[in-house]
Amino acid sequence: MSRVRPVPGGRAVEVEPERVEGWIARFADRHGAVDITVGDHVRVVAADGATATFATRGGTSLEEVVDNLTAPRRIGLVLVRLGGHSVGVAFGGKVEVSATDRKQVHGRIRAGGWSQQRFARRREGQARVALQAAADDVFRVLVPRLAQVDSVVLGGDWQALDVLRNDRRLRDVFAKAEDRVLDVPEPRRSVLDEAAERARCVEIVIQDTEATGSSADRMDTGEGA
Repeated sequence: MSRVRPVPGGRAVEVEPERVEGWIARFADRHGAVDITVGDHVRVVAADGATATFATRGGTSLEEVVDNLTAPRRIGLVLVRLGGHSVGVAFGGKVEVSATDRKQVHGRIRAGGWSQQRFARRREGQARVALQAAADDVFRVLVPRLAQVDSVVLGGDWQALDVLRNDRRLRDVFAKAEDRVLDVPEPRRSVLDEAAERARCVEIVIQDTEATGSSADRMDTGEGA
């Protein structure tokens, strides 16, 4: 599962909240002295023009921001790919309750004519059954616990998630969803466990200057730190 994703003008990386201050220090080592502004977001501007930005959960200083980011939260998880899903509630990175299922959805074929059309109709029917099962599990697992959930983190396939988003029963679930969508393989319970840990992470958006982008790409992901 990728912990780095492209965003307009840069990339976003996942950093454990306990490592945020160390990450900023290493960012300054690579890009020069930094100026830090704290508000709804923390914005770090380096001497060479590179920036790093991440959302806060309150706080007027970096220390207070980090304290709030490290506080345990109860998070809803919705991981969906065509044919499989895993849904749960996690606290402090540990899954408390979950539901995981897989439905058969055949892949595409290249044959033409009526054969291809019949196959396409069959595949569409399988996909509807799979996504309905996913929606039902989200409704059963998350909706009754939504009042205790701080936010919802999504993962998987955008198109599959959009189908669930259009289910009226799940309106309040998606109202609590964060903007990020985790890149995950076929959802299984082990994938849900890892997603619960990743959901704790702070997503930092990095925007480099043209001069610094290529040399700092891998280091700014925090790999090996």
